[in-house]
Amino acid sequence: MKALLSKVVGGPETLVFEEVPALSAGPGQALVAVKAVGINFPDVLIIEDKYQFKPPRPFSPGGELSGVVKAIGEGVTNVKVGDRILAQMGNGALAEEVLVPAGRLTKIPDAMPFDEAAAFLMTYGTSFHALVDRAHLKAGETMLVLGAAGGVGLAAVELGKAMGARVVAGCSSQEKVDLAIARGADAGVVYGRGPFDRDGQKALGALFKEAGGADGYDVIYDAIGDAYAEPALRSIAWEGRYLVVGFAAGEIPKIPLNLALLKGCDIVGVFWGAWTAKNPDKFQQSIKDLLALYADGKVKPYVSEHFPLSKGADAIAHLGSRKAMGKVVVTVD
Repeated sequence: MKALLSKVVGGPETLVFEEVPALSAGPGQALVAVKAVGINFPDVLIIEDKYQFKPPRPFSPGGELSGVVKAIGEGVTNVKVGDRILAQMGNGALAEEVLVPAGRLTKIPDAMPFDEAAAFLMTYGTSFHALVDRAHLKAGETMLVLGAAGGVGLAAVELGKAMGARVVAGCSSQEKVDLAIARGADAGVVYGRGPFDRDGQKALGALFKEAGGADGYDVIYDAIGDAYAEPALRSIAWEGRYLVVGFAAGEIPKIPLNLALLKGCDIVGVFWGAWTAKNPDKFQQSIKDLLALYADGKVKPYVSEHFPLSKGADAIAHLGSRKAMGKVVVTVD
């Protein structure tokens, strides 16, 4: 079988597509014929050794997939051969076949396309955990989503609306704002691309405040970090919750902590991957809740582009360019 491999530290150009040994399912495992792989920002970081986890090389990037169970190992009872599934894993998905611990497999509805299933779990799982478990978002509250046209951002927009919030989408272009509004956002802010000097940050803060209204944002969902974080935090409501989700814009921001004091707000970390490992029962329940929202038509992954497995490196490069909107998916024939 074939797989896309990281053999040396570097960008997408260092990945190689080659033949690898066939796999067989061991105890507690399922062998999955991969149909689609969702590309996420951690895939950009992990091949450069910039992610929290550094798997030994060679490894395949790709943290979420959909496919069909091809074989099961001893003791596996939750799935059977032929089941259509989605799965979340740290890496390894960009291959024709993968071994997955059976406990990480979730059956998907017959009507759910493989590309949407592969684009579902990490983005909606992250945003669901952020809004439900960490922010405790309530109906009627106002939320600002930074990076609202990206995978986790659009998921946050849809989930925020499903939970009854007023959602303001922050994006780097009007085209991206328009997409977020089409997916449910109530309003949008075009913040452009940095770097920003001090006057630029003040102007950005004024934009955020104007869109949020006099009382500010009850919840700010920040998936981009960098120079956008401080201006956004200045627009938060009294006792608001600032969600630290990621740093897609590049730099990890340095926040003046006096702002947290003056606003009486919470700065809340969102590390979905670690949470799933520490709370497996809650994780499984969250998947059920998300699939119910999907079945009701309240959430639906927006897959903007498809790449074949042989061009998986191009898919990762495209996501890393910050030009992609929604989800980028690699398909496997």
